[in-house]
Amino acid sequence: MSDYRVGKSARPTRKKQGPGPAEGRRQAPAGPEPGSPPETVRSAVQWLTVDPENEGQRLDNYLMALFRGVPRSLIYRVIRKGEVRINKGRVRPDTRIRAGDQVRVPPLSQKTKEEKAPPGSRVQGVIEGAVIFENDDMLVVNKPSGIAVHGGSGLDFGLIEVLRAARPAARFLELVHRLDRDTSGLVMIAKKRSALRHLQEELRQRRVRKHYHALVEGNWPATVTIVDEPLLRFELKSGERRVRIDQSGKASRTLYQVLSVFEGYTLVQASPVTGRTHQIRVHCAHMGHPVAGDDKYMDDAGQRAFRSIGGQRLMLHARALQFELPGNGGNMELEAPWDEAFAALVDKLAGRRKSGPAGA
Repeated sequence: MSDYRVGKSARPTRKKQGPGPAEGRRQAPAGPEPGSPPETVRSAVQWLTVDPENEGQRLDNYLMALFRGVPRSLIYRVIRKGEVRINKGRVRPDTRIRAGDQVRVPPLSQKTKEEKAPPGSRVQGVIEGAVIFENDDMLVVNKPSGIAVHGGSGLDFGLIEVLRAARPAARFLELVHRLDRDTSGLVMIAKKRSALRHLQEELRQRRVRKHYHALVEGNWPATVTIVDEPLLRFELKSGERRVRIDQSGKASRTLYQVLSVFEGYTLVQASPVTGRTHQIRVHCAHMGHPVAGDDKYMDDAGQRAFRSIGGQRLMLHARALQFELPGNGGNMELEAPWDEAFAALVDKLAGRRKSGPAGA
């Protein structure tokens, strides 16, 4: 076996007050039965008390997080018309709310969603077993390849829905950042809104260090340590989203380090400085060394060759994170081991490794 695997384990709630002097409240209709078509439900007037965890949040974002089935346009319309009040005063969409504020929300029409079966106990157990770090503010999961970070686009659930199902008493669980469905590795989840704000600000300021391991096709030149090419998102006729190098796109930079050279493949560490969609995958493909198993950016011949040696998955893994913890501000460094499929293929390639030191 090789010696590459090193690992370290290390909703907002609505509080309803009594109705105002001239306002009554009626019970919202029950949701649809499982499998029935969505219905439109009109709520009663609600009085919400702002939690300390929502301190400083914009009013529009606060309401959209609470009323996910209500169109954004309706949220903005009722605020502009003065039907949403804070402590009985008129407000604007960008008003910052404070802990203890009393927010009046008028009746809102929203479509109830078709009831879906919750994630099963087996997948809940897999994800809970993949938690490698947790404290009162956040947790970090070594996400398996093949599991999306959230549901949608034909998926009933993703990582965040599984965690919420496994932890029904959790008041707040939100993704800090995203990871492609077929990419494995470290994903941060906030357990408090204050932690979410802190970690997302750290990401915006590029103070979070992310390091990925990628097995790429061919012999990556050890002298190529930076790829600095702008990326532009676009859609195919089928509606599938892709990314390409384009001078009109967003500035994107990835740092590279060769870790080991094999016959036909190279194991590299890729460290994105920016955080664009498919950044590492497109930068690798642009250099002529696509990530092995990439069904979007690797050609058919490369895919066939990869499968012929036992390749089973996209060979991209979010290996390490370095960041400042919310709350106490201590520095944290985490590493996540490869999964069995990733490790087995690297071990197999190591058995027929090229002579010479890694990166030679």
